[in-house]
Amino acid sequence: MTLSGAGKAAGAVGWRTPAVVVVCGCLIAMISFGPRSSLGFFLTPMSQDNNWGRDVFAMALAIQNLLWGIGQPFAGAMADKYGTNKVLVVGGILYATGIALMSYSTTPLALDITAGVLIGFGLSACSFTIVLGGFGKLLPESWRSMAFGVGTGAGSFGQFLFSPLGVGLIDAYGWQSTLLVFAAVLMLILPLSLALATPRRTGPPPPVVATQSIRQALVEAFGHRSYVLLVLGFFTCGFQLAFVTVHLPSYLIDRGLTAQVGGWTLAIIGLFNIIGSLLSGYLGGRMPKRYILSAIYFGRALSIVAFILLPTSTTTTLIFGAVTGLLWLSTVPPTSGLVAVMFGTRWLTMLFGFAFFSHQVGGFLGVLLGGIVFETWGSYDPVWWLSVFFGVMSALINLPIVEKPVVRPALQPA
Repeated sequence: MTLSGAGKAAGAVGWRTPAVVVVCGCLIAMISFGPRSSLGFFLTPMSQDNNWGRDVFAMALAIQNLLWGIGQPFAGAMADKYGTNKVLVVGGILYATGIALMSYSTTPLALDITAGVLIGFGLSACSFTIVLGGFGKLLPESWRSMAFGVGTGAGSFGQFLFSPLGVGLIDAYGWQSTLLVFAAVLMLILPLSLALATPRRTGPPPPVVATQSIRQALVEAFGHRSYVLLVLGFFTCGFQLAFVTVHLPSYLIDRGLTAQVGGWTLAIIGLFNIIGSLLSGYLGGRMPKRYILSAIYFGRALSIVAFILLPTSTTTTLIFGAVTGLLWLSTVPPTSGLVAVMFGTRWLTMLFGFAFFSHQVGGFLGVLLGGIVFETWGSYDPVWWLSVFFGVMSALINLPIVEKPVVRPALQPA
């Protein structure tokens, strides 16, 4: 997409300049990521009030992560075909409904449906992954890498904002009222989505893009070794992030720290992830993206080793939060950027969605194993060490990736 073409697309109704698109997309990313990232603070009060083990809450959030991943490619394909804003609206409604009904869930099945199914599918249609796909279509190429970093960082600011906010609201008004407040905030996604409208193309697009079907795009992508390696490596990101988000607050309470320390740790992760995501987006336009990914995964492994071997204290926990934040979602800009480099932007949202499915399979296992391992052995240590192993493996997996456009034979007109 040329600068003039992108600018025309973004300003199709006069007010949707590239800057407006980025700001509104970042607000959506912030709002959608915030409540989800603070759900770990509801584990202890909900489990105590309903006499559940931690495995019950963990199962619901594991389902959420899995369905978020399963729904992502389909939501991405719909956004690519029918428009980003339409998908964001549907996702925002599902997400808000799931959060609101979660406050009335008193059985494991009800929690699985609300926190698991509704929120999971809602996230697949309104999270930052859909926003980044819209950025890829609406913004000039010169904006993309940095915009991917800014959009990812905005999601992290949501984590920074909602983590202490969630703890404060739970302490003041209880967990049920807090969920209802979150549901109301999520409805802001609907008006903001207007800025990310991606209507059907009216002019003649490039021949290859015009004739490539969904099936052809999928066959091309999954037959491409570098894409498969990228997808496999992204599994680790989801495993580590979901485990830490859901189980870290309870892990810290088990070691004598307060819930407030857990809240500020997740907030610091979100704050420093803004820096990490922006830096990752900046570097992604100036050095090989595979090296950035490899360094991030290896750095995560080292930080986890240091955290679990050092004595647990407020200081070491906050330092862990800062280091983890720098490496948190900084994988997203180079991952989405590599998909755009390899295959272009026509099916970017869908193809990144399949990579994100791998991410969410990892998240499903990270959350679920955390709950099962703790209930079985009374300790999270085996899952921490598994996170280290996956980090090293992903650091190695990303090194052979080839960063160049896929070679396409001439496609016949549809």
